Amino acid sequence: MTALLNKTSAIDEAALAAIAHMPTASLPVLVDDAYLAGLSDADFMRIAVLLAEKSRAEGGCPIGAVIIDNETRRIVGKGHNTLVQENHPYNHGETAAIRDAGRIDFGRTTLFTSLSPCEVCATLVSMRGFARVVVGDITSASGTESMLRERGVQVDILEDARGIECYAAYRAARPGLDLEDWQGVSALSRRVE
Repeated sequence: MTALLNKTSAIDEAALAAIAHMPTASLPVLVDDAYLAGLSDADFMRIAVLLAEKSRAEGGCPIGAVIIDNETRRIVGKGHNTLVQENHPYNHGETAAIRDAGRIDFGRTTLFTSLSPCEVCATLVSMRGFARVVVGDITSASGTESMLRERGVQVDILEDARGIECYAAYRAARPGLDLEDWQGVSALSRRVE
């Protein structure tokens, strides 16, 4: 079967959205290796942002993540925050992408995340031995980048204006949910109104 997106296909918003929304295991039907090899880091970050927007559209926290194999540039995992949708306190974008990738050697991968990882996600990234993390928004949140670097993870910042805008709008509209996502439900009762 020939993939719909190949080396002659345009790299545009529609194609990246299709990649973001198709289950990872089904991606070979949609996109071939030559197309993926032509995607830039900014393109993979845009896929993470599209996943963040998907989460927000579902009523959740807008954080998305994509994991690629460093050699082939194939997407091996992706996901978005489902704290609200699945009523699960640690289904963050990064953990969802790691779960989607499964039991692989993360030392050969790069994680693109639309927002600076929380401490739990950064610890998991370090524990699983990721080679590299690319962060799309340190304007809205930051802090774990130095910890990751100290643990041997290459961290690059590639801010995406659309992702920053999406997270800022969410934070303004849902400050309680934002706080819960970062610190848990108990943080809501400690919040000074």
